Amino acid sequence: MLAIPRTSWAAIKLFLKDGTYQLVKSYEVRGDRVRYYSVERSDWEEIPLSLVDFGATKRGQEEEKSAESKELEQARELDKERFERLADTGFEIAPGFHLPKEEGVFAFDGMRVIRMVQSSGEVVTDKKRRALSMALPGPLLKNRALVVLPGAKAAVRISAVQPTFYVQSADGWGARAALIPVKSGKESRVLEKIQSGLGAGKSGELRAALATEREQIAPGLFKLKPAQPLALGEYALAELIQEKLNLDVWDFGIDGAPKAAKPPEVGDRPVPLSEHAPGDVPDQPKPSRAPRPQPLPPGPPPNER
Repeated sequence: MLAIPRTSWAAIKLFLKDGTYQLVKSYEVRGDRVRYYSVERSDWEEIPLSLVDFGATKRGQEEEKSAESKELEQARELDKERFERLADTGFEIAPGFHLPKEEGVFAFDGMRVIRMVQSSGEVVTDKKRRALSMALPGPLLKNRALVVLPGAKAAVRISAVQPTFYVQSADGWGARAALIPVKSGKESRVLEKIQSGLGAGKSGELRAALATEREQIAPGLFKLKPAQPLALGEYALAELIQEKLNLDVWDFGIDGAPKAAKPPEVGDRPVPLSEHAPGDVPDQPKPSRAPRPQPLPPGPPPNER
């Protein structure tokens, strides 16, 4: 099986030899067939290899990149008129805290600037839904695919429950960024569901984006903050292009503040240090008794004599 690299954009124009094209998220060659994920129908489809014009597909991608570069250059010129240039040390987000000068996604928890790590999602078939559909008579349920991330937890861990995120990119994709909760499993995490075909339920991409406060604070730099404190768990910052999910995301986990050490119980107090071995403590001298008072001799007191 020959895998074709996926671009960073959500849609690729897969050209056919008759001059038409299909909008796809990804595609791959399997023998004499080309399998692709259709953006319009939100489902996997196949066509004969002989119908695909790979040369035109490649030229189309190059033309789109060229047009994109021109648009980015125009956007930069407009931004220069609206904002001041960033300092050489990087944008200051808080007293004493600066972002790196290079592009990227960063989180700030009040104590440190954290560089986020990008992960690639994968579209897989929901095996549980397929088994359930096969057991039911007729098309009662829609076909379902899942966008999953590898591993039960993200590599980046954040203790603050309401961190601030900074998306620094020349194309300004921070304006399209979404904060998505991720459902964690034993070996993977589910980012969104994609439903298609006949049956009950909504078709298309299903996800639960959280409300965020968004602000552009410099050219190509966007600040995002969750509107509410985040529950402990797994999340991802993702780019949405025309409401379609870019499969390359920046995932992280919220662990909360570390728990304070539990004070020792009364019975668990450590034994004081001693130079003697246990059970070999020398006998302590017993306190001497005070002498008993002696009775006075008979007769009047001495001062009355």
